[in-house]
Amino acid sequence: MAAKKSKIIDKDEIVERALEMAATQGWAELSLRDIAEGADLSLAQLHELFEDKTDILVALGRRIDRRVLENMGDVDPEISPRDHLFDILMERFDVLNDYRAGLLAVLDSFKCDPKQAVISMPHLCRSMTWMLEAAGVETTGIRGALKVTGMTGVYLNVLRVWREDESADLSKTMAALDKDLGRAERVVNMFAL
Repeated sequence: MAAKKSKIIDKDEIVERALEMAATQGWAELSLRDIAEGADLSLAQLHELFEDKTDILVALGRRIDRRVLENMGDVDPEISPRDHLFDILMERFDVLNDYRAGLLAVLDSFKCDPKQAVISMPHLCRSMTWMLEAAGVETTGIRGALKVTGMTGVYLNVLRVWREDESADLSKTMAALDKDLGRAERVVNMFAL
C-alpha cells in the first residue's frame, strides 16, 4: 500500500473528524484505521499524533478546556466562587453541545467498556482543576485535592442530566448544576475547605 501524501496535519481536525464518525458508527465500533482513513492519513501518520483512541479523547478534553478558558474572563472578586463555577461549567456544557452527537456516542461506549471511563478519570480531574483555577478556587494540597474530587463528582452528575437535556437553553442542565453546586458549597463550608 502506498503511503499517503504528506499534508499539513491538524490534530483538532482529526479529533473533529473522529467525533463525526463516532456519531454515525459509534465510538466503540470506530477503529484507529477508520479514523486514519476518515482523516485522509496513513495509520503511521495517525500513530505519530495519537497513541490510541483514548489519546484522541484527551486531545478533545484539552480543546474543550482551552475554549472554556478563552471564553471566560478574569476572576471578579465581587462574584462568589460558586457563581464563577456555575458560569464556567455552563460555558463548558455549551462547548460540549458543539460535539454533542459524537460525545453521546463516546458516553454510550463507556457503558459497554467501563474500563475506558476509569482510564478517562485522571484527565477529567485535570480538566476540573483548570475549571476551579479559572474560578479562583485553590486546588493545591489536600484541601485542593478534595475540591477537585468533589467538582469532578458534581460535573459527572450534571453530565448525566446534560446527556438527556436537548433544550436550546439547557435549562435542566442549569437547574441540576445550580442544585449540585449548592450542595458542594454547603460541604465546603461545613468542613471549612
